[in-house]
Amino acid sequence: MSAEVLLRLDGVSMHYGKGETAITALAGVDLSVHEGELVAIMGASGSGKSTLLTIAGGLTTPTSGEVIVQGQWLSTMSPAGIAALRRRTLGFVFQDFNLIPALTALENVTLPLELDGWRRRKARSAGLNALRSVELDDRADRYPDDLSGGQQQRVAIARAVVGTRRLILADEPTGALDSTTGEVVLRMLRRRVNAGAGGILVTHDARHAAWADRIVFLRDGRIVDESDGGNLDELLSPGTLR
Repeated sequence: MSAEVLLRLDGVSMHYGKGETAITALAGVDLSVHEGELVAIMGASGSGKSTLLTIAGGLTTPTSGEVIVQGQWLSTMSPAGIAALRRRTLGFVFQDFNLIPALTALENVTLPLELDGWRRRKARSAGLNALRSVELDDRADRYPDDLSGGQQQRVAIARAVVGTRRLILADEPTGALDSTTGEVVLRMLRRRVNAGAGGILVTHDARHAAWADRIVFLRDGRIVDESDGGNLDELLSPGTLR
């Protein structure tokens, strides 16, 4: 039985501005992500990596093309419907963590569930399980300022995978971390994908991309090459696009 397609981009383009000043961020991108698959997106600054991620997560509407998340066409959904889909299905891991300082680690993790109408006790139980999966359940009552950078990022990952979410979108999630802590974060992401989620990892680092099952290379808004993940020597070769 083939793996379920959790995300599909069909001919997605994104243009900003009009006429001679128009900028093309993405041009006819086709991309699929299956359950149990981590896809790394690499490319130079301005190649369209972050735009692709925000469109995949329903945060930005493409100029043309279709985005399908777990069989649901975003173009046919209302803004409220897309927001609900994000809360239930999509998890974002941001480079700057994006935690709310006034909330504890557990409250940050459970916030999307409570906004979706979960009862407090049920949300707390799910949040503690998510924090346990990143080995931070003993820091549940700590505030972000009381946590190290690596711990904050693990809280962000717990928030991304809490509840029924099956698609994880990570934008340079290790950019502000040291190499050891960065590896911990990638290991957590890899473990969640191995458990059946799908994921996109935007990164500029070939060593991080090597954790993925597949690497997609962007240039000027277009997919120009693909490579299997896990082959660090190939990714670091002089002729590799990145």
